[in-house]
Amino acid sequence: MEEFHKVRRLPPYVFEQVNRLKASARAEGRDIIDLGMGNPDLPTPKAIVDKLVETVRDPRTHRYSSSKGIPGLRKAQAAYYARRFGVKLDPERQVIATLGSKEGFANMAQAITAPGDVVLCPDPTYPIHAFGFIMSGGVIRSMPVAPDDGFIPALERAVKHSIPKPLALILNYPSNPTAFVATLDFYKDVIAYARKHDIIVLSDLAYSEIYFGDTPPPSVLEVPGAMDVCVEFTSMSKTFSMPGWRMGFAVGNERLIAALARVKSYLDYGAFTPIQVAATAALNGDGSDITEVRDVYRKRRDVLVDSFQQAGFDVPAPEATMFAWAPVPEPFREMGSLEFSKLLIEKADVAVAPGVGFGEHGDDHVRIALVENEHRIRQAARNIKRFLASTRGNLHNVVALNARR
Repeated sequence: MEEFHKVRRLPPYVFEQVNRLKASARAEGRDIIDLGMGNPDLPTPKAIVDKLVETVRDPRTHRYSSSKGIPGLRKAQAAYYARRFGVKLDPERQVIATLGSKEGFANMAQAITAPGDVVLCPDPTYPIHAFGFIMSGGVIRSMPVAPDDGFIPALERAVKHSIPKPLALILNYPSNPTAFVATLDFYKDVIAYARKHDIIVLSDLAYSEIYFGDTPPPSVLEVPGAMDVCVEFTSMSKTFSMPGWRMGFAVGNERLIAALARVKSYLDYGAFTPIQVAATAALNGDGSDITEVRDVYRKRRDVLVDSFQQAGFDVPAPEATMFAWAPVPEPFREMGSLEFSKLLIEKADVAVAPGVGFGEHGDDHVRIALVENEHRIRQAARNIKRFLASTRGNLHNVVALNARR
């Protein structure tokens, strides 16, 4: 039978090939160190869990909730933005709770996209940034991901040569997968251009609290006038180690938030109320949980960079996020990131995410997630060191037959 129209528009899921190989290896009894999926392994802080347990015992919380999020949760998110970014939000009209930032992006795409609308999207980037709009009938025009002096000229060219004029621009800093961090000056230039040309800006700030320098990543909404054109998405998955809880937010422009709320009202009743109450407690906390999570990822990052370097695999130190974006080692560059990722599973018992899964311009990199403890990261480095040593001089014995030429 012919595939359905929207399914046909989606490419093969690159990560599934790695997942199948990983599952097969584990079925054989092999110990695969999984640094591929960005699935936090840290437990949710006890105080948050305790609040969930306390609330779930009240049967009144077992009923349908609100798709916008309970009022206390939206007020807590507004208070967080005021403390962290100095941004004032109206919790009634400028804040909406989402089932994670991924769901928020996908439903925003449904809310604002007409067939054929052009959306400017970084490449490489987290897949939902592009495919949320593709599934909604939009057309993606790729943009560079680096927030440097070349971004605005590239934006100008994209707008000039797109028909129709682009509907929206997607930003993601700190970036998944590249870990690039944007400055407030960069955001000022982007917002000035977007306001001049009436382009919506959708910012993914899921990694706002996972940073390793002295300067916290800014919000685009700190820029005066950004609220005229922008909505920003955040998530509690990484900040509070709550990935399975599926709790995120969209904040910003009232018209865009209202459109998202309208779509969501037809699709869901919001997260389970006890989850929302626990998330409220987390946002209203003293921030110590966030600091502890950040410290864990910082230590893991340092161990990863140092141990992989000693193994012969150069991994640049990321400034933020829970990922490292590493060039495929030169002897394997020609085979591409997918085949290299398969080799690491087959020969080193280490799983990483192939960069091509985040866009064609990511094919010379792999993404390495900081989701194993320091001991396991060092073990992965030892495995990779043995693998790299065994391939010197006999690379032809390990290159897959279907590697690209």
